[in-house]
Formats: sequence, C-alpha cells, structure tokens
Amino acid sequence: MQVICVSSLKGGVGKTTVTLGLASAAFAKGLRTLVIDMDPQSDVSSALASRSSHGYSIDSVLTNSSGSVVRQAVVPSSWSGPDDVPVHILMGSPLVSSHDKPTPTKQDLWKLEEALATIESQYDLVLIDCPPSFNGLTQTAWTAADSVVIIAEPGLFSVTAVHRTLLALHAMRLKMSPRLRTAGVIINRFRPDSAEHTFRLAEMKQLFGDHILEPILDETLILQQSTGAAVPIHRWPGEQAQTISHYFDRLLVKVLVGAENVRG
Repeated sequence: MQVICVSSLKGGVGKTTVTLGLASAAFAKGLRTLVIDMDPQSDVSSALASRSSHGYSIDSVLTNSSGSVVRQAVVPSSWSGPDDVPVHILMGSPLVSSHDKPTPTKQDLWKLEEALATIESQYDLVLIDCPPSFNGLTQTAWTAADSVVIIAEPGLFSVTAVHRTLLALHAMRLKMSPRLRTAGVIINRFRPDSAEHTFRLAEMKQLFGDHILEPILDETLILQQSTGAAVPIHRWPGEQAQTISHYFDRLLVKVLVGAENVRG
C-alpha cells in the first residue's frame, strides 16, 4: 500500500480537484484505492460519497484508531459500479477541525498511521486530501504518508507556498518521518494565453527544477462538470475529457514511481 498526500499550504489551487483526478486514474487502472478526506471542508467526501457512514468519519478515526472504527468510517464511493474495483472514501467531517492543533503531540501525529495499519492489506493506494495549512491535520497525514505531492497554480503566492511546503517537508523528515519524500509539484489551472502564468511557470521550473511534474494541467471547466456529476473524469464524454484523463494517467505514474522510490 502506497500512501500519498495531496497538499498545498495555499488554498484555492484546485487541490481537491487534482486528488479526484489522480483517484480517477487509479480507478481506471483497477487499483484498490482509498481516498481520505482530512480537510474540514469535506469537499472530496461530497464529490465521492454514495451513502452515509452513520456518523463515523475521519474525526472518529483520529479519536479512536481501532480497526472497527476505521472500517465504519470507510464507505464505497459513488464511482463504484458492480463490475469495478471500488474506490472507497474515509469520510470527512467539519468536526475534524478540533484535531487541527498548531502544536500536536507525537501521539496525535501517529493516529492516522495506526489506523491505516489496520486496513493495509485491503488497498494498493491511499490518497489523502489535506487542508491548506501546516497544523495538526496536515502533519498527521504526512506522518502516515510515503510521499507528498504539492499542488500549485502559476502565481506569485503559489511560488512562495511551494517553497514553504518544501521547507515544511524537510522539517517533518527531521521531526517525525525520515521516509517522507516529495513526489513532485503538479501545476494546476495554467492558462497558456496569460503572460503572468507563462512567466510564473518559467520561474517555478527554474526554482524547483525536477520537482515540477509534467504534464501541466490547463484551466478547464470539464473537471468541475465531471465532479459535479459524481463521474470520474475517465468516464466523462468528449475529446477534452480524454486528454485530461491521459494527463492524470501520466501524473499518477510519476507520483507512484516517486512513492515507490521512497520505499526502495
């Protein structure tokens, strides 16, 4: 089981949308996939959940990481048909914000790692949608992860956010998890006709070099449409959706290779 966090220390960059795109690529490959919603906004749960978890959520799991609680907090997603390898979702909740402490204890940080150990044999891939901050929830997710993929858009504030995230990852390696690595930086919402975006993209490539993962994701409404319809992008009709699906296929391979290198 590979555990990959999808993170940004800046909000509004399409982190949840990219999480869903990577999950769609894993779904298309037939990987046994679990998506964990660590963000108190719970957007990825809204996009994926097909039925209630009867009140159990990531908040429950971080309070009690026993296998029985974990299993009750995980539900099949709306993507899963009778002939599919199902994508599951560990439900999010606004209540999880109570765990987002600025200075979590080591016991707090190990909670998700302990929970995932109870279901490790059931999944090939775990994708964790993290909140856009470096408080307790993100640190807990990173402690349980093999690698972190950073989401950014080509703007000034995203350039500084990527730099902060890389520094935070280095601090976490020293503090809690020596195995934690950077899977790369995915550039989202790029507008080719924008001089500012073109300039910032070139700046990011110069600053962060091999961390930048290709292909770059252009700004498009197709992802929002498929998300709103609770349909994975790989099953959305049209040539543009096929192109975006291929992009996520390539990005998933690179992210998985990065995580595998960590284990190796």
